[in-house]
Amino acid sequence: MTETASGSVARGGKRPRKGLKMKRIFTKPGVHPYDEVNWERRDVVMTNWRDGSINFEQRGVEFPDFWSVNAANIVTTKYFRGAVGTPQREWSLKQLVDRVVGVYTRTGIEEGYFASDEDAEIFDHELKHALVHQVFAFNSPVWFNVGTKSPQQVSACFILSVDDTMESILDWYKEEGVIFKGGSGAGVNLSRIRSSKELLSSGGTASGPVSFMRGADASAGTIKSGGATRRAAKMVVLDVDHPDIEEFIETKAREEDKVRALRDAGFDMDLGGKDIVSVQYQNANNSVRVSDEFMRAVEKGERFGLRARLTGEVIETIDARDLFRKMAKAAWECADPGVQYDDTINDWHTTPETGRITASNPCSEYVHLDNSSCNLASINLLKFLNDDNSFDIANFVKLTELIITAMDISICFADFPTEKIGETTRAYRQLGIGYANLGALLMATGHAYDSDGGRAVAGAITSLMTGVSYRRSAELAGVVGPYDGYARNAEPHKRVMRKHAAANDDLRTVGVMDSKIHAEASRQWSECLKTGERNGYRNAQASLLAPTGTIGLMMDCDTTGIEPDLALVKFKKLVGGGSMQIVNQTIPRALKQLGYQQEQVEAIVEYIAEHGHVVDAPGLRKEHYEVFDCAMGERAIAPMGHVRMMAATQPFLSGAISKTVNLPESATIDDIEQVYMEGWKLGLKALAVYRDNCKVGQPLSAGGKKDEPAKKDEPAAQAEEPEVKVIEVNRPTRRRMPNQRPSTTTRFTVGGAKGYMTASSYPDDGLGEVFLKMSKQGSTLAGVMDAFSVAISIGLQYGVPLETYMSKFVNMRFEPAGMTDDPDIRMATSVMDYIFRRLALDYLPYDERAALGIFSAAERAAQQRGEDPAALQETVDREALAQSAPIEPAARVEEKPQPQPEVKELTLESHRRFTADAPLCMTCGTKMRPAGSCYVCEGCGSTSGCS
Repeated sequence: MTETASGSVARGGKRPRKGLKMKRIFTKPGVHPYDEVNWERRDVVMTNWRDGSINFEQRGVEFPDFWSVNAANIVTTKYFRGAVGTPQREWSLKQLVDRVVGVYTRTGIEEGYFASDEDAEIFDHELKHALVHQVFAFNSPVWFNVGTKSPQQVSACFILSVDDTMESILDWYKEEGVIFKGGSGAGVNLSRIRSSKELLSSGGTASGPVSFMRGADASAGTIKSGGATRRAAKMVVLDVDHPDIEEFIETKAREEDKVRALRDAGFDMDLGGKDIVSVQYQNANNSVRVSDEFMRAVEKGERFGLRARLTGEVIETIDARDLFRKMAKAAWECADPGVQYDDTINDWHTTPETGRITASNPCSEYVHLDNSSCNLASINLLKFLNDDNSFDIANFVKLTELIITAMDISICFADFPTEKIGETTRAYRQLGIGYANLGALLMATGHAYDSDGGRAVAGAITSLMTGVSYRRSAELAGVVGPYDGYARNAEPHKRVMRKHAAANDDLRTVGVMDSKIHAEASRQWSECLKTGERNGYRNAQASLLAPTGTIGLMMDCDTTGIEPDLALVKFKKLVGGGSMQIVNQTIPRALKQLGYQQEQVEAIVEYIAEHGHVVDAPGLRKEHYEVFDCAMGERAIAPMGHVRMMAATQPFLSGAISKTVNLPESATIDDIEQVYMEGWKLGLKALAVYRDNCKVGQPLSAGGKKDEPAKKDEPAAQAEEPEVKVIEVNRPTRRRMPNQRPSTTTRFTVGGAKGYMTASSYPDDGLGEVFLKMSKQGSTLAGVMDAFSVAISIGLQYGVPLETYMSKFVNMRFEPAGMTDDPDIRMATSVMDYIFRRLALDYLPYDERAALGIFSAAERAAQQRGEDPAALQETVDREALAQSAPIEPAARVEEKPQPQPEVKELTLESHRRFTADAPLCMTCGTKMRPAGSCYVCEGCGSTSGCS
């Protein structure tokens, strides 16, 4: 895309310098990139879910017609600047992109990046085209700040430092507060602070880092509650040889025990609850910095020394395996701490002569010098997949060059939260290019995420991206000079470049797609080493893999960062409001790539739409199941599948990878130990785990006797944990329904909402299955009702008494509610109230129904006449027995239809402007209400996409 050439453009108007010759990628000479886009106007209206008042409204905003509702809403509410309702408010994506790109282009000209004005124009047009077409995106601070009167902060990731002095600790509190106030996060290593087992110069005992963590945690929580919509993001790291490491490891696990105890005592311990503030250490992610020495001691079962902070002498020795076990146990209980592999991180460090890498940002992807920052940008990989499923290597290379150039320019005009961070960042110019939609790309091309082919594609793309980035960095060094700290670190920096190139040489390809990408990556690394030897490098760091949360939504990505697809079926918001359930569009593309015919594709997609997975899909070969494995669901990717994917890409990244390895609730402490150990062996830099429900479910009860033998079915590893008591319980047996069974279908209307219920019973006796249909197939409500039906049916088949369901669901109140068209149940407080009253009338004897106050119309009439209502049930029972037929419902007594008076429906829906077909909240299950073009939940405040 570019060449280095001599130019007449002066840097700051002082002297001629070389400049970059730019070549076009997507644009055409003489045609502005906006002119090739179809633009449309939309309205964005956000309402308060408590009272229906409008809290955000901007009508007539302008976006390309191919942008989703979700992406447009996010950009409008989050990134448009100016007071709402004033002429100064941005109203078009053009204005936003012009504001940002204009600063980049002007700065590039002023700093001598371009060989001519024409090259600057090409840069400007290409950047605008790529952003408008969602090919890549800068991180959020760029969109918030660049081109405004606010400080031009472009970085989202910060690393601080703390020394063993009170002044430094108080500075840490202040600096974190400033960063949190700006909506960013920071990480810090507290290992320089003396432990609670060491003495102060005055003769007293030191407080220790865990004690000072309390103050920092309270500060983060206070600043968060002062107006931020999310908790402060922070990372706290402690070295594994710190004498307080055991206390650090168990800190958050102990607090989780407190949460459970207080919740059981009746305190409000929900997220955001009034009593949750009494719980400490909840505003940070914790990670232990483990060394190779420690990990080898764990392998060999040796003892390991904890060292004094000032003298470095060993003041205590511990069993390495015991400490490693405690790390895994704490992570099993509450997901903290994660691990960071210190020696691996510093072995790939480009500037060790300046200082070691001791910490990371809150998400662990940025690892570099203390008091530094990193600005990020991510590429949408799916934009480079051609119609023939080949990867557009040439344009990927050109776009990577463009992004690195723009990111480096941003450091020239950027502002920083502290002077120390600004000095370090300008001297080392750390960048963080990454990507999103890897999971979608792999599935679309028929590659399983957890496969040699999938890992080869991911590794090749990552190697190509970083190789191009450093080659461009070396070219920039020839134009505007290497980073200030390069001369001091030239040899170690070049050594790391050779390590990346060697890892690329070792990459094993298995298919045509990854082979072609790898071949280009090899060429790029070769050119990178040559150019870097000649010019040096402009940037100490170039690449990492960030979470790509908000900007992933901005680019309409199906998957974030390095993650696989979450599920095969998603919900898509519609322009006119509402949503519909759709099968991911990568699935039919993958099926065609795998050789399936159109008729087969349609049948498989229809099956997925109904079941949510591919198991037993018609015509789908079992060897292709793995292509459609997701992060969760029927065929969830195994934990080590995530670790192996991280290992496939890590050697080609300057930084690390933001990713959590999810484990099922049934995972053991041994499983977490294995993940942590394999992460070290496979060369990862950082790793975090999360076991499902570890922060919600009750932990295994303590109190087992130390000499109690392991139970027959207990794993040996768990038997080694004497404090864990495993309780065996009798498991119910499922009684499945026969293929043919009697059933009754009931059409009903509740508060104007229509539905159907089909109830099936066992031929001998008893209800065993319920299916409910409301709303259109594919809608959120229909999907939730299907899931509810399956849950109730399985419960019935496992022996849950019907009367148990009655006691839980009868009298439940929510909209729609009101009049029904059932003569036995004239009023219902909700659909659930009606359904279970109807089932009670159909399948429960009179005595059990009477206890719940559920009577048929005939029974109520008998009561008014002074007769025994139970006699009606007995009469029906005798007649049914004589006819050897299933018992007809007591309620189905023939009555002449009576004309019903017109009743004006007075419900919460009419007062609060609900709509009957609004979807259910995917967070808490409460019925949602319209909020502009999407929906918002009255239960938890979640929205259907526009955050």
